[in-house]
Amino acid sequence: MHLSPLIRSGKLHLRLAGLVGVLLLVLAGCYSNNTIGTATFGDVLWTMIAFFFWFMLIWMFIMVFADIFRRNDLSGGWKAIWILAIFILPLLGILIYLITRPKMTEQDKQMMAEIEQQQRRAAGYSPADEIAKLDQLKASGAITDAEYQQLKAKAM
Repeated sequence: MHLSPLIRSGKLHLRLAGLVGVLLLVLAGCYSNNTIGTATFGDVLWTMIAFFFWFMLIWMFIMVFADIFRRNDLSGGWKAIWILAIFILPLLGILIYLITRPKMTEQDKQMMAEIEQQQRRAAGYSPADEIAKLDQLKASGAITDAEYQQLKAKAM
């Protein structure tokens, strides 16, 4: 399995960020500053890290929420259950959803195929050019008639 489609879709980043975010949010929640009016460099740095991971948690919530509604393989009841789970127990609900979600659904495969077609068109790919190349390969004997038909169907 190639990692590039996962990286492009943000799912790999989402899973890794979720695990790191949970650990750092737990640590940030345990921190308290009893002094008033004084802030050290460490306080500012820790506040920035905590803000970053709160922002990441909110982003994960939005991405999981969108993923639940985008999926065609979940019924309306399951979508409602998942939404309730991430509203009632946000961290735990998101983690359970990310763990139980299938790595690659049919809908994901279709979306990746559509993206690849769009990239081919943007790069100047033409099915007619591809078929012309296949004709040349078939005429030279590099591919058989069955391979030609299979590759022609794939090019279209």
